[in-house]
Amino acid sequence: MAEEQSELEERIIIKDQHTKEIDLVNRDPKRINEDVVKVDFEDVIAEPVGTYSFDGVWKTSYTTFTVSKYWCYRLLSAILGIPLAVVWGFLFALISFCHIWAVVPCIKSYLIEIQCVSRIYSLCIHTFCDPLFEALSKICSNIRVALRKET
Repeated sequence: MAEEQSELEERIIIKDQHTKEIDLVNRDPKRINEDVVKVDFEDVIAEPVGTYSFDGVWKTSYTTFTVSKYWCYRLLSAILGIPLAVVWGFLFALISFCHIWAVVPCIKSYLIEIQCVSRIYSLCIHTFCDPLFEALSKICSNIRVALRKET
């Protein structure tokens, strides 16, 4: 019985990963579009003092802008939202696939190969440079610097 319960919980957890609840009220919880697409009528159209149109024209323009922006967005999302979601889902799946199956293995392979090269490089440095610098240090070790103050 305990095994069946554990298996059932595991199936529920796996299902929840793909069918998690989404928040229909707060549709930008990470605020990725905070400053990008917040465009209101006042951000686009403004009349400076002294060049006012008729009040009716101003009110109608405001209403027309707001309603047309709202309905054009809804219409475009209804027509293109699902196809673009498929495209973006495919693109991010492709990026994930390439990263998992190509990029990381290439990096790991490179690190393994470069480790061998680094050992050879280190051996060469220690073989040729260490004696050279040791000899130079012995040559320069007898150099004395004396400072005199002339008055």
